[in-house]
Amino acid sequence: MIFFGIQYVRAGNYVGGLPPVPPWAPGARVGADLTGVLLMAGGASILIGKRARAGAALIGWFFLLCVIDMVLTHWHGVLYDGVDRTRALEPLALSGAAFALISLLPSRLGLLLRSPGWWTRFGCRLFALALIVFGYQHYLYASFIATLVPAWIPFHSFWVYFTGVGFVVTGLAILVERFGARLASTWLGIMFLLWFVLLHIPRAVKMNTRDEWNSAFVALAMAGASFIVARVMPVNDSAISLR
Repeated sequence: MIFFGIQYVRAGNYVGGLPPVPPWAPGARVGADLTGVLLMAGGASILIGKRARAGAALIGWFFLLCVIDMVLTHWHGVLYDGVDRTRALEPLALSGAAFALISLLPSRLGLLLRSPGWWTRFGCRLFALALIVFGYQHYLYASFIATLVPAWIPFHSFWVYFTGVGFVVTGLAILVERFGARLASTWLGIMFLLWFVLLHIPRAVKMNTRDEWNSAFVALAMAGASFIVARVMPVNDSAISLR
């Protein structure tokens, strides 16, 4: 979140591929600066543990409102265009993880955040729905995604389809809170982390473009989101365990 915030301030505008605000949103310099400050403040509050639940709630609501705006104003693109759909899915997944994080953080806040179980279930379902659509997109755009796999890794198409299955299976397991949802979410986080290290960082260092660095940190954020969801999933697949 801190990296995303810095990127907004540096760009001075909304940037495609940088969640959560779509590039067509109004506001330009002022809006980008406000978004950057909001994301840096929310991320820093979680990082240092000060008003961390408020920071997680702020990020969750902001990302979710951006998704709602995208769906309402660009519904055709979200439905039929893979780029616009991804721009909506990524902040939807991260919004869900931010809501799920609320239950894992200490708080002295008021009534709004006194029912962490509800926020956790709501967040996990948002995250799961995004995963299922991610999986669908791996089949829809398999040939393009295969070109992103590093050349030294064999069987590109196999890994694309395997990952698509993993997204769908993990999303369904989280939705029903059964079938090893915690384990599946953990492995999903490991997969995103490996993508960050093996795929995105080498590309970002080699190409050194804003888009590549943004993609790398989206993968890192999705790894963290997956680990958050794994943490709140039931150990015995019978009920969500909260504190």
